[in-house]
This record gives sequence, structure tokens and C-alpha cells, in this order.
Amino acid sequence: MLNIDELKFDANGLIPAIVTDAKTKEVLTLAYMNRESLKISMERGLTCFWSRSRGELWLKGETSGNYQHIVSITADCDRDALVVMVEKDGPACHTGTESCFNDTVYESEERHAFSLEGLMKLIEGRKTDKKEGSYTTYLFEKGLDKILKKVGEESTEVIIAAKAEDKRETVYEIADLAYHVMVLMIEAGISLEDIHNELASRHVVDHKVKQEKMTK
Repeated sequence: MLNIDELKFDANGLIPAIVTDAKTKEVLTLAYMNRESLKISMERGLTCFWSRSRGELWLKGETSGNYQHIVSITADCDRDALVVMVEKDGPACHTGTESCFNDTVYESEERHAFSLEGLMKLIEGRKTDKKEGSYTTYLFEKGLDKILKKVGEESTEVIIAAKAEDKRETVYEIADLAYHVMVLMIEAGISLEDIHNELASRHVVDHKVKQEKMTK
């Protein structure tokens, strides 16, 4: 564990802090900390920055209520920059958007960023704004029974591929199953955050159980 004194602050006593969402890994904002704001952040578990424009400490969320609860703070190899992973109460940007990074400067035509969140939005769009010829829209039109049937079929395909110890086919079938489960989630009003929170709560319980066994 690094000591604050081991970090390299610039000539103005500041160090850049890249804030990312602990759940989605999305970059939320780039801000700056000095020694005092970093200490406050660590003591309170909430992001506190140094406002270069106002020349004062700035506790994120103090006026808006959009606090950022710190999960971890990590320094880079040169120890002159920080990555702050947070769980946020609301939008990170003062404009009301989830992230301060919204204006695309360049995007490759050949390479496309993929995320489960993006896929969920796409699937949801196929339900709210139906597209002719879309398989996803077809599933929503057929309803819950059809979706459940497909989840069952894909689960069986995963089992068959795994039993055959065919890794490539198993990956393919798991991807199919994951997609149909996500369709089911949209149909049932379940979000990725709901699943994330459930898994996170189980991790904590499991950790406690392990600790109890070790002390016996």
C-alpha cells in the first residue's frame, strides 16, 4: 500500500485523478487532487478534488447530491497519476450526463467498442422501437413463453457442448445463452445493475463464510 508521500504531485501540488465507474469501467471524468483533497477522499470514502478554476476544495456531490463512493485508488507506475474507481449516486458530469466524455473525436469504421451495457440498450431498443425483420423484435412479439423456450434450448446446447469438451463450441453456445437471457431480462424488467448487485452481495457473504471457517 503506497503512502501519499510516495506520490508525485506537480509544481502546483496537484495530481490528475481519472475517475471510473467501478461497475461499468466507464471513464467518468478527469479531475485533480492535492494532498489535502486526497486525504479527505480517503478519510470520507468520497471523491474530493481541487478546483483549479475556483481555487478551492470540491467535494463531488456536496451541492448536487451526486456523490461518488470510492472503491479504490490506484497510482500509475510513475506515481504521478491516479485512477479512482467509484460507485456513483448520480451523473458524473455537471451537464447531467453519466460521463464527462461524450463528444466523439474519432471512431474506427473497422473496430467497434463492445459492452454488455451497449448490447442491453440495443436489445431494449428492439422492444420499444420495433424493427421489421429483427430476430430480437420477433422474440418480444412472441412473448415470454417463446423467450423462455429459447433460454431452455440454449441452456441445453451449452450442456451438450461442454460435455463434449469442445471449448470453441461451448463459448459459442454460452454467447447464445447470454443473449437470450438478456432478452429475458429486458422482458422481465431486470437490469445488469440488478444482477451486479446480487452477485456483489453473494461475494461479501462468501467472503465472510470463508473468514469464519478460517477462525475455527
